[in-house]
Amino acid sequence: MPVGQSVLAIIPARGGSKGLPGKNILPLAGKPLIAWSIETARACPEIDRLILSSDDAEIIATAQAWGCEVPFIRPPHLANDTASTLAVLLHALESLPERYEWLVLLQPTSPLRWAADISACLEICRREAAPACVTVTATKTPLWSYFLEADGRMVPILGRDNTRVGRQQLPAAYQLNGAVYVARCDWFQQQQTFVHAETRAHVMPPERSVDIDTAFDLRWAEFLWHSSHPESAPSAHPPPPYSPEAGGSGR
Repeated sequence: MPVGQSVLAIIPARGGSKGLPGKNILPLAGKPLIAWSIETARACPEIDRLILSSDDAEIIATAQAWGCEVPFIRPPHLANDTASTLAVLLHALESLPERYEWLVLLQPTSPLRWAADISACLEICRREAAPACVTVTATKTPLWSYFLEADGRMVPILGRDNTRVGRQQLPAAYQLNGAVYVARCDWFQQQQTFVHAETRAHVMPPERSVDIDTAFDLRWAEFLWHSSHPESAPSAHPPPPYSPEAGGSGR
């Protein structure tokens, strides 16, 4: 960021996760899930201030123990199942007497992002004079996706059947991975979104793009981390089998 362009990072973490109770402080490779985002933010030189938005006393105590500031308690109406991340961020910006030029959203459910991913998003905004940047990862093309009718018939999502087209001939597709969202504060408050026609993207590899909503996601993240740190791996077992557990936001 240019000199004088202050950067505020916010970690939103409520206590009422339904799909994976206590998700934000469950252990991952020996430390609470939220600690991964705190350590990554603290390692990013562009971030001037890091705060937590939470309603939960245990999450707050854990975050403080790992060096994250908690300047306020999130009100109950922003900590229920219907509260949006947008509303949580707007509340945080309005609750702080200080003003910042840039906002960084770091969801605690993305533990494997690097500080360099945050820096890259901020640098893209600087270099491209863009008001926002988000992280994405490559995904299978939607051109091969279908809706299923009640009787099992397949309907191409994009209106035509592309199964006869080779994968190499199809355009690359990407999806949001939830790891890093960056926006200029005044622009974000006006647009009330990170994803806009002006938004740029920073591509992250799939091994750093885990977004934890289920117990399987948590086990998969642990496997990926130990795979890249073999000296710390507790065993050489393969990843756990898939189980369709219900998800749920803990943000």
